[in-house]
Amino acid sequence: MIKNIIARILAVWTAIAFIGTMLIFLIPIWVTGIFGEPSSTAWMIRFSRMWMALFFPLSLIKVKINGKENFQKGENYIVVCNHNSFMDVPLSSPGIPGANKTIAKVEMSRIPLFGIIYKRGAVLINRKDENNRKESYQKMKDVLNMGIHMCIYPEGTRNKTDQPLKSFHDGAFRLSMDTGKKIIPAIIRGTKEMLPTNKTFYFWPGTISMQFLLPIDPKEFSNLNALKEHVHKVMIDVYTSY
Repeated sequence: MIKNIIARILAVWTAIAFIGTMLIFLIPIWVTGIFGEPSSTAWMIRFSRMWMALFFPLSLIKVKINGKENFQKGENYIVVCNHNSFMDVPLSSPGIPGANKTIAKVEMSRIPLFGIIYKRGAVLINRKDENNRKESYQKMKDVLNMGIHMCIYPEGTRNKTDQPLKSFHDGAFRLSMDTGKKIIPAIIRGTKEMLPTNKTFYFWPGTISMQFLLPIDPKEFSNLNALKEHVHKVMIDVYTSY
């Protein structure tokens, strides 16, 4: 009972810290839109790192990132992450070395003020619109062609099950097969405990981490399903061995 009360007080403080620090960087991030790509995304990510460097300590969050050496200079990748909570994106986007975009539901762009940031940092998708899905897929190809990393959560939505990973959708792996871009799996830990999906307005500070694994070359697989199953197995093996 006491922990729940404290966690809700901390949730209020964290929300205030998030909004307050967001307002500091909102205009600089908005201004990045005047630059052409990939400079626009590169500057957006720089500002996001500064934002999170302020927000995380204020919220009593410690961050650990391992495996950055798996990103080779001059190459860009499709980074696939497990998805546990709303804290995953603030960890992953600034944590990925170099400019990167994620994929997000178009509804996120309609949130006042915060939507401006999402438009800058994401390829937006309307899952109910077949034409929009095709356009979003082409935009992800364009992102990769510009030398920008593409970050995708292949589970699709937050994992609210008791399993380490849900099954994966095809998108990230089709993109890898079509473009020849290698996949870097990334394991996120600690965000589910920080923001449990079964509790409303609850926040418990602690350590969150992101571990980048070795790149996986799509050319080594005969088809999409083989690639998808291999990445799923690699990620679940590492996740459960922790």
